[in-house]
Amino acid sequence: MLGIGKLAKKVFGTANDRKVKSVRPLIAKINALEPEFAALDDNGLKAKTAEFKERIEKGESLDSLLPEAFANCREAAKRALGLRAFETQLMGGIFLHQGNIAEMKTGEGKTLVATFPAYLNALSGKGVHVVTVNDYLARRDAEWMSKVYGALGLTTGVVVPQQPEAEKRQAYACDITYATNNELGFDYLRDNMKSELSQMTQRGHNFAIVDEVDSILVDEARTPLIISGPAQDRSELYRAVDALVPELTAEHYELDEKTKNVTFTDEGNDFIEARLVAAGVLPEGQSLYDPESSTVVHHVNQGLRAHKLFAKDKDYIVRNGEVVLIDEFTGRMMHGRRLSDGLHQAIEAKEGCDIQPENVTLASVTFQNYFRLYSTLSGMTGTALTEADEFMEIYGLGVVEVPTNRPIARKDEHDQVYRTTREKYDAIVKEIKIANEKQQPVLVGTTSIEKSEQLSQLLTQAGIKHNVLNARQHEQEAQIVADAGKLGAVTIATNMAGRGTDIKLGGNVEMKVLEAIAQNPDAHPDEIRARIEGEHAAEEEAVKAAGGLFVLATERHESRRIDNQLRGRSGRQGDPGRSVFFLSLEDDLMRIFGSDRLDKVLSSLGMKDGEAIVHPWVNKSLERAQAKVEGRNFDIRKQLLKFDDVMNDQRKVIFSQRREIMEANDLAEIVQDMRHEFIDDLVDKHIPARSYADQWNVEALRADVKSKLGLDLPIEDWAAEEGVDDSDIRERLFEATDAFMAEKTAAFGDATMRQIEKQILLQTIDAKWRDHLLRLEHLRSVVGFRGYAQRDPLNEYKTESFQLFESLLEGLREDVTEKLSQIRPMTQEEQQAMIAQMVEQQRRAQAAATAGAVAANPAAAPGFDESDPSTWGNPSRNDPCPCGSGEKFKHCHGKH
Repeated sequence: MLGIGKLAKKVFGTANDRKVKSVRPLIAKINALEPEFAALDDNGLKAKTAEFKERIEKGESLDSLLPEAFANCREAAKRALGLRAFETQLMGGIFLHQGNIAEMKTGEGKTLVATFPAYLNALSGKGVHVVTVNDYLARRDAEWMSKVYGALGLTTGVVVPQQPEAEKRQAYACDITYATNNELGFDYLRDNMKSELSQMTQRGHNFAIVDEVDSILVDEARTPLIISGPAQDRSELYRAVDALVPELTAEHYELDEKTKNVTFTDEGNDFIEARLVAAGVLPEGQSLYDPESSTVVHHVNQGLRAHKLFAKDKDYIVRNGEVVLIDEFTGRMMHGRRLSDGLHQAIEAKEGCDIQPENVTLASVTFQNYFRLYSTLSGMTGTALTEADEFMEIYGLGVVEVPTNRPIARKDEHDQVYRTTREKYDAIVKEIKIANEKQQPVLVGTTSIEKSEQLSQLLTQAGIKHNVLNARQHEQEAQIVADAGKLGAVTIATNMAGRGTDIKLGGNVEMKVLEAIAQNPDAHPDEIRARIEGEHAAEEEAVKAAGGLFVLATERHESRRIDNQLRGRSGRQGDPGRSVFFLSLEDDLMRIFGSDRLDKVLSSLGMKDGEAIVHPWVNKSLERAQAKVEGRNFDIRKQLLKFDDVMNDQRKVIFSQRREIMEANDLAEIVQDMRHEFIDDLVDKHIPARSYADQWNVEALRADVKSKLGLDLPIEDWAAEEGVDDSDIRERLFEATDAFMAEKTAAFGDATMRQIEKQILLQTIDAKWRDHLLRLEHLRSVVGFRGYAQRDPLNEYKTESFQLFESLLEGLREDVTEKLSQIRPMTQEEQQAMIAQMVEQQRRAQAAATAGAVAANPAAAPGFDESDPSTWGNPSRNDPCPCGSGEKFKHCHGKH
């Protein structure tokens, strides 16, 4: 069958070949337009942009404009940067515009490729986001490509962390905005926590081009973006739970010390439920199995763990009223380190210490769900085919392999497998020495910083001069990468994805020119450039004669994609090059995937020390091992996404509701509907459907109306009237509360009342959403156990999270109605009292500041001796230091 498949491909071409063939007519059109656009002056290019915008407004599609827009952009780039785009770059741009991932090899000019679809899509006026992996690349690409966009009459912005809000809003308002994936996600979350439309920074999600798309949408997609803040004080709940745990006996729980796990038995669940109801922690009639109880269940589990798994003076100590963890490996105290998910608070309750608040999630989103917000998403990378299934399944993105501008001349050799790490490193040093002697530049790839430093020591011992590239400084990194192609250069690097700088043979001309101009500012830049280009041409030829860039990898990564990224650094634009992987049976990947069997085979073959096995079969088995690992990682990401999708639907509802509220000028009708629905709920609760009048609980209804709606109404008298049913009582409550709110509106003034309603609605939605996120986190942490009862945890999570969302909406109606019922304008006396209170607070603050200034330089404690800690007394970490510096002890002598 394999033979038939290969034969069919030969006759019909692959699916990728057909896609590439389909865009060739478009490229021919763009090429045909070149003379026409070359004849335009600089203002003519800008005038074309204005003309295209007009045509779009009149209903012309972006697709029909593509050839002209691309031709205009190519001409602008040629003038602004001196770069004329190759046909393969235009091809990549077309695939990006169509919403695909363009796989383009390193050195094919992806940064320029992005300008074509970015320009075309920016013409609609809805904004384009170009996404990069780090701030340095966002700034560099924005600065570099803004020359092209400027020549076309478009604006360019860049978004970076810690940017002032006004500057950020301006950057998002530009036609094309460069930003990192993290900053885009965080800005989306921050925008959905704002209370005014004018405060929001992003203006929608129209078209995005993701650079290094595999790194952002696959590798980083495992971790969600989270904005957190201090939680409300739950110390009473911790203490209440803590008081119950000592009452448990051995039959109430099962302890597994091997896995450090403890769970309640059925008897334990029944016992703790009864005790929680008696203690008032669990409402009457609510079971521990109800979705609303997930937070209580979570804290009860943490309380049990604190008592049964964590021992004082072994896992932690109590010092100055503070629970300090002990490192199980070193036995040292870990100041400032806290256990998460309320476990540290449970230990604080157990030891009777002050309970510190835990952090709570205010908003969160995964990269998968953020990037699926865009109307059109596209991406570029050198390596995406291996993850094509994931891109299609999760993002609906096709992967198209764009042919290289020139044929690849790099020689990729078979992997060399050694028995031990020592033998492998010996062979690596030997190979580097051979290449170095003939002045061939070598790029050595390692999988970790530790291993790169280990290899660096071996090269130093062998007397080989080299550079080590770690991801500590982006700017320095660009310089090292630029020098890596120089004659005789040896560079050790960890991960080569997203470096953003090409390794050019003979070194990077632009970098050399900038350096020379900085060293000799008086010389003419053109003269410097001419001299350096002449020197560079000779050096480039020397490097080519030595064999081009030699990529030597010291290990296989668990993802073949990362290996391909490293390999792709050599042989750019048809340059000569060579790549080889050196492995040992002690490498992580080989060790995990059956190297024992291979070790026996190699031993029986009688391999001598320092000998390597080189065979295509070894390559194949490694490829299969890597595919297994990638498959497993994909399953993990898919599972995470399934759970997050449940929350994402709810997130979209909440965020769109918030936006509608911010956009609305008058929310009186919405607030009235909420109030009426809440009254319906109250009446249904106290006057059950199809019940007799003697079964009505009108006293409780009156009490609820008084406490929650702020009205004392004669509901018992209404109920006693002849022929009055529940619908009459509802109507009377509607009328009474509507009249009450109309009086308030008259007292406050219509405009003020509308503003109050908006703010109360937004604040209540935010508070409810925060609590809901916490409940979902707690539900997520316990729902996995349902699998033991042969129930699908995902379905359970869907059902219960929906119930929790329904109760969120019910609670929202109640809270908004209650808050609006309780507000009232201040009397003159209250206003005066408030002003007096503020004046008093100000006076106290000034007095404290004066006292602080006096105490800022207190004298040292009597008998204090700098060199003798026994004279320092026993201050706690937050007390003033006894040396008299005025600083806290922990920041002064206490930190030594």
